[in-house]
Amino acid sequence: MTKKIFRSMLLVCMVVLISAIAGVMGVLYHYFSENIHDNLQSEAMYLAVAVENEGIEYLNRITNQTERITLIDEDGTVLYDNMADITLMENHADRIEFKEAMENGVGESTRYSGTMSERTIYYAVKLGNNQVLRVANTHYTVFTLLGGLIFPIVLILAGMLVLSAVISSRVSRKIVEPMNQLDLEHPDQGEVYDELVPFVTKISRQKRTINRQLTDAKKQQEEFSVITENMQEGFLVIDSETEVLSFNKSALKLLHADYFAPKQSVLTLNHSKEFCEVVETVLAGNHTETVLELGQKRCQLIANPVWEKDNVKGAIFVLIDVTEKMDRENLRREFTANVSHELKTPLTSISGYAEIIQNGFVRPEDTGKFAGKIFEESQRLITLVNDIIRISQLDEGLMPYEKEEIDLYEAVKETMEHLEAAAKQRGISVKLAGTHEMIYSVRTILHEVLYNLCDNAIKYNKENGLVKVTVRKDGDAICVTVKDTGIGIPQEDQERVFERFYRVDKSHSKEIGGTGLGLSIVKHGAASMGAAISMESVLGEGTAITLTFPKERDEA
Repeated sequence: MTKKIFRSMLLVCMVVLISAIAGVMGVLYHYFSENIHDNLQSEAMYLAVAVENEGIEYLNRITNQTERITLIDEDGTVLYDNMADITLMENHADRIEFKEAMENGVGESTRYSGTMSERTIYYAVKLGNNQVLRVANTHYTVFTLLGGLIFPIVLILAGMLVLSAVISSRVSRKIVEPMNQLDLEHPDQGEVYDELVPFVTKISRQKRTINRQLTDAKKQQEEFSVITENMQEGFLVIDSETEVLSFNKSALKLLHADYFAPKQSVLTLNHSKEFCEVVETVLAGNHTETVLELGQKRCQLIANPVWEKDNVKGAIFVLIDVTEKMDRENLRREFTANVSHELKTPLTSISGYAEIIQNGFVRPEDTGKFAGKIFEESQRLITLVNDIIRISQLDEGLMPYEKEEIDLYEAVKETMEHLEAAAKQRGISVKLAGTHEMIYSVRTILHEVLYNLCDNAIKYNKENGLVKVTVRKDGDAICVTVKDTGIGIPQEDQERVFERFYRVDKSHSKEIGGTGLGLSIVKHGAASMGAAISMESVLGEGTAITLTFPKERDEA
């Protein structure tokens, strides 16, 4: 703006300056022309009187005359001229000033010389003897005068231009200075031109509106960022060229990408055929879903196109980790199959024995034997159903959940008394060692856990083996360890023995009547009591399972 004001002011100064010079020259030229005309008239009258009194001799005596004096006879013959040879001069009868003087007593005319750029003024007076006295003076034209004054005029213009430039520069800076000092953060504060008040007021209103909008947008962006960054689901937004516009950390984590630079293609995150097909399908304008295998995880990928009018401008991807869900579904199907199988086996036996007895194929002395088989299978069936019910109760949190102070040593002792008969039947020695330690837990669940641990230690032990249960304090925690000298568990099976219906040796489990739910009940029961479970086992030497209870009393 400063430059524009400067140029405008400089242009105005130049126009005014040139106009002023032209006007002054015009006025001066007109003034001098009038002055020359008056001088010629006065001099012509003076000379006319002198010539009438003294004749042509008076003219011959005149010297140093700047004006041209000509005496013309009444027929136009030149009788005298102080600047030319009269013998070479032509007749002047046709001259305008001569004719007018002959008719009116006086006459005048002006003639221009294009080659000399001069203007000659003629003034003629008729004498008493009918002769005409003419006086002439040469006057330069405006252009001739300007040509002679061109150098001083250029100097004046240059000086005035410099002066105008200096003044214009200062004035323009002074004009713009209040606008440059305007505080755009607070435009309504400070001194401004009255003409700028409406503009400044509008800027102030717009600034408040923009600040409010920016604040709202920033708040929404922060809320969006908080929501997306705390989502367990992955979130991706791409444009129509597959370039990633937005994403959250969960998306990178699920896609196993530690870092992702902006403005990259989403295809750099995953090169699998399934992912590429999803990107292609969604950018074609179709909703699509699939499950991706991402290492050990399985993710459900949901993709929706983003439309603008009739064109696909991008797509939104949502990644959901469904590994646990699918594992649970697999476990549910496996559990259902196992339950069906485990229930079918004793029921088939019961049905078979009952059918044999019903059809009379059993001798009277063998009836008791067959009835005993039916009883054993019934008990096995009841045990299985009870274990399934306990597992379900633990899963659903339906077991009695009233915590109390419990002497862990006494609880183990009570459990071992219930299993004393089963241990004697197989010649298993059962020992309890350690100290009396108090824990805060649920008695019913604790009994189920301890019973299954000790029962497994007896069932899967060797004949005449040993089961040793130790209660001890380990720092701030209380531990109970059930150790047997049984068959042991292979290393590859140790992580799976806590799964429902999982058996290391199915034939041995069938012989002892195990349901495959004992250690699963232990796992769920320990979790509900807040206890940690660990296992050490050597194949052919035995197994030790330890429950670790926190020392703190948690009444919540």
